[in-house]
Amino acid sequence: MSVADEIKTRLDIVTYIQQYVPLKKSGRTYKACCPFHSEKTPSFVVDETRQSWRCYGACATGGDILSFAQKYHGWSFSETLQELGKLAGVEVHKQTPEQKAQGERLDTLRGLLKTAAEVYHQALISPQSDDARAALYYAAHKRSFSDETLLKFGIGYAPPGWHNMLEHLKEIGYGEDQIIEAGIAVKNEKGNVYDRFRNRLMIPIRDERGRVIGFGARALDPDDNPKYLNSPQTPLFDKSRTLFALDVARNSIRETETAVIVEGYMDAITAHQAGFANVVAQMGTAMTDTQLKTLARSAKTIILALDSDAAGQNATRRSLEVAQAALKADYTGRLSVDMRALQIPGAKDPDDLIRESPEKWAALVAAAQPVADYVIETELAGLPPDASPRDVEGLARRLIPILLASENNLYNKENIQKLLLALVKLKQQRRALRSLSISEQDLLDWASEQQRIAGAKPPRPTPSDTTPPEPPPPDYEALMPPDDWDQGAAEPLPSAPLAAAEPNREAEVERRCLRLLFHNPDLYYVANRKLRELAGNSRALQEGPLRDWEADDFAQPEYRALMQFFQMALGQDELDVMDFMRRQLDSTLLLQLEAIIIDELEENRARLRQAFPTDLNNLWDSSRRRAAIFDHQAELLEKVLRLRARRLHREREELCLLQADSQTEGDHAAELRYGQQVILSQQAKQLIDSELGRHTGILRK
Repeated sequence: MSVADEIKTRLDIVTYIQQYVPLKKSGRTYKACCPFHSEKTPSFVVDETRQSWRCYGACATGGDILSFAQKYHGWSFSETLQELGKLAGVEVHKQTPEQKAQGERLDTLRGLLKTAAEVYHQALISPQSDDARAALYYAAHKRSFSDETLLKFGIGYAPPGWHNMLEHLKEIGYGEDQIIEAGIAVKNEKGNVYDRFRNRLMIPIRDERGRVIGFGARALDPDDNPKYLNSPQTPLFDKSRTLFALDVARNSIRETETAVIVEGYMDAITAHQAGFANVVAQMGTAMTDTQLKTLARSAKTIILALDSDAAGQNATRRSLEVAQAALKADYTGRLSVDMRALQIPGAKDPDDLIRESPEKWAALVAAAQPVADYVIETELAGLPPDASPRDVEGLARRLIPILLASENNLYNKENIQKLLLALVKLKQQRRALRSLSISEQDLLDWASEQQRIAGAKPPRPTPSDTTPPEPPPPDYEALMPPDDWDQGAAEPLPSAPLAAAEPNREAEVERRCLRLLFHNPDLYYVANRKLRELAGNSRALQEGPLRDWEADDFAQPEYRALMQFFQMALGQDELDVMDFMRRQLDSTLLLQLEAIIIDELEENRARLRQAFPTDLNNLWDSSRRRAAIFDHQAELLEKVLRLRARRLHREREELCLLQADSQTEGDHAAELRYGQQVILSQQAKQLIDSELGRHTGILRK
């Protein structure tokens, strides 16, 4: 039994969820308003018999006690196992000495930074000098930060002087090397150590869990440079992976499904103070693909609201290019994120505008332009007055990749038409462009060229028809069966040592699915594209029965857990997917992982070591024939669709029971809602069945 299964065996899902959600008995299940979205009619159902939960409303998701705890508390899967393991009295996993030492090192740095943040904060809110009082005046009057905001964000003050924080931290037991490693102190070439932050307003930077990992510091002396100074990269802080204020914005982003990105932490703080709680700030000059992926986990719409000066416009352009590249690479499934941008009039930054007129800011965010509209408008407006037809053609070619950041051909064609109309209008306005001749077909041809280049892959090697290379001389003694192998009743061949028992058919489908996925992680995005392709333009299907592939598609608890870890691995960039999983998994799941990813050839070799081997040439011919017609992508898609079809069948059974309970209770609204979901599920089943028929035909050709 895996650790996850042991936890689930010891904890009752109804008892656990009742601590957070007021469940009410309804027939054979328990119901409540969903804790993950706002609703008046209960759509959150807990099934005590199956030890499962599901939201049949806007969330359209569900799972077991582990997935509920993970979603409700915002924990990672590892954190969920740890926390529920404590409740259940289950030891999750033992750390190696190296892992334990690394964890203790990071905890020490977190404690150091937390202490520094508290000291800086007290220095600001309880000023003991004229400099400190001046800093508080700047924060309260120049930046208009309220007392509540100062407390919420832990804003502080680093006084002048070279050794204030260094000496304080040393006095309470931290070593000089630790203070330097945390980014609080600097060591120069002469070996002198001193405070990094001096006479600055201090803004703690926190991770998603609200732990201090670094600082942003604003100079208080106009002559000090740079104006803004961030912590250096440390074991805890990496600005390319960090979004300021995400810890306090996460719930609002999840609820609104929208994230607004501003340029600086002052912009973000002012936005939150004004009640715009879904605002975060990038920590560099442009958004990174890691930041995009982080937001894409909770947001369906991401709005860039960077400064409107030249630097801000350049940052917006670079951010859109990063987004385009990331979406093209399928990190977020491309159009699963609606990228938008806004321009602030009057060369103001968000901080200024929000303080001046919160209503204007809200209106700008609501009217944020789709990327295509924004890019076309701003880039064409930036053309110099003497731009030539060649300049315009070059610009059009540069815009096309951003306009094609969609897997939906209708969107692509619409964007191309928008560009064409803008070019026609520009030609009419400028005499120097009267000779400009760009047709829709030209743009479509350039688009096709871009897509061909972006999608180019090395050709799949054609299996050789020649005899396989001569294998090394086999150990015939080891391979030969015993002398009496053909005497008496035949006994079943023993399994390879890779598995103790032959798995059932459903488990084998899940196992094979994971093997293909772990060997080819990019196939995850291919599978999601296929599901969205089947859903078409139906939002109900996209967000319901044909939503992205997920852990709930697996019935085996261990495989479901592995899928969750796999999705976690995709959400980070520090390690290779498999390396990340190996570091995160407990010993039980690690054994499952290794058993799954062992190459099929190794399985065959293991079996050959136990039984009389098939003729090697025949085996080679069989493998060659399979390789010529078999495609891992096609196989994975077929299995993903079968898993989804099986899941939909299971959910339809639940929905029919809920519909019957609602009818018995006289709840006609719920009865109608469940009936509509049954119809939607049947529609998805028909689409899946049709696609499976097509795939089966391809594989049989």
